[in-house]
Amino acid sequence: MRIMEKIGLIAGSRKFPLVLSEAARKKNYYIMAIAIKGDTSPSLKDSVDKIYWLALSEFRRIFEIFKKEGVTKVIMAGQISPCRLFSKEIEKDKDLKSLLAGLKDKKADTIFAAFAEKLKEGGLELLDSTVFIKDLLPKKGALTKLEPDFSTWEDIYFGLELAKAVAYLDIGQTVAVKDKAVVAVEALEGTDNLIRRAGKITRGGFTVVKVSKPMQDMRFDVPVVGLNTVKNFIKAGAKCLAIEAEKTLFIDKDKAIELADKKGIFVVAV
Repeated sequence: MRIMEKIGLIAGSRKFPLVLSEAARKKNYYIMAIAIKGDTSPSLKDSVDKIYWLALSEFRRIFEIFKKEGVTKVIMAGQISPCRLFSKEIEKDKDLKSLLAGLKDKKADTIFAAFAEKLKEGGLELLDSTVFIKDLLPKKGALTKLEPDFSTWEDIYFGLELAKAVAYLDIGQTVAVKDKAVVAVEALEGTDNLIRRAGKITRGGFTVVKVSKPMQDMRFDVPVVGLNTVKNFIKAGAKCLAIEAEKTLFIDKDKAIELADKKGIFVVAV
């Protein structure tokens, strides 16, 4: 019997960790997951070979567990709720508290880079989070049957420039625009909340542009959209989703595109 290579998974919220795990297992990897209580989906247990559930305040145990399990390669997938940065949980783990206290700021790249360095110090290699799911990074072009009209393309390219500027500053990766007006800019609240906010402001008909950072580290914070994104579009009355080609993960793409076509929503990769 061949011994499968172990991959450690640090799993956050939503479906990204599940999709990644299932893809890796199909390639005959053994997935040993660390799930974060309060963020990770309980369904993850069915998509991995072994799972440990930790509170955010048990940060130091991550390294102990991987060492015990003989894991040397790690992938991070899914988000930890940003609001937890301000929770009392941080105070309960001196290692995590010390890590965050020593940062120059609390931007996403700053936090993730520091965590990656901490993993490296612990003898762990952090892998590209898309390594097993490159097929979920759409290439350039219209993804829906319907292509945007001229005015929508104007908003797409208007928003693209702005989104790249925001991403460069590591504020967020997404903007909402309508008629060349900036409606909403993503920060800690995330894309879904940005969509809801833009819907309230515009009463619909807006375009959302989501991009990677100019020097995107594919090991963490890779932009992700999916079926839930399109469902939120419908509720908010959005008309177009533009994502950066080959840099944005599209979870449940076929179902999402089918729904977008049905509702008359444009989806393009630019």
